Amino acid sequence: MNEEAIYPRFASRGRTFVYVLPCREEDILKVGFSRDPLDRFRTLHRRFFEFFDLDRGLLIDTDHLRDARRIERLLITTFADCRAPAPLVVPQSAAGHTEWFRGVSPGVDTLVRKVCAEQGFALHAPLSSWLRDRFGEWSELLFGWSQRMLEAIEYEHFNVPPHERCGRADAALRDVLDAYVALGMATEKLIPAAVLAWYCSDDYFGDR
Repeated sequence: MNEEAIYPRFASRGRTFVYVLPCREEDILKVGFSRDPLDRFRTLHRRFFEFFDLDRGLLIDTDHLRDARRIERLLITTFADCRAPAPLVVPQSAAGHTEWFRGVSPGVDTLVRKVCAEQGFALHAPLSSWLRDRFGEWSELLFGWSQRMLEAIEYEHFNVPPHERCGRADAALRDVLDAYVALGMATEKLIPAAVLAWYCSDDYFGDR
């Protein structure tokens, strides 16, 4: 069973998104492009919904990869003097080397809105609204997936010695449910009662 966090995937041929991801705790942001933004966000930080300020994030919807590359290049060259190293918590393999900037949030916001208005690109702002729509589309699959994750968690708890447990199913399920909560989406009716009990309990296995 795949125990990684399972999120909806939206990669499609041609259609590409340019993203602006401001960090929550400091004045630094990441720009880039991806055909599957959500998957990209996860590569930058497993709990992207906490690390990045999604209410200040932006997403430009383009029909062609060449448009996304051009917009990203515009942002990079415009704010080249304000480049910053990637935060240490971002995996080096995913961080990129030229797409992090410090102290440019207002300027980036203004430029992105200007480009979209002049060139007719759809702008998703805030990014959190786009993510809520995507998670809403996936919600019908959450019930069955979360049940399978809980079964994997219970199997590991009762059959694997503590020092040999990997905890991947636990982390995957908690990350997905925490993402729903961070986006202000109720999960009570989307998951089995046993999953909800596990999620809300500090000692789910205490009386078994």
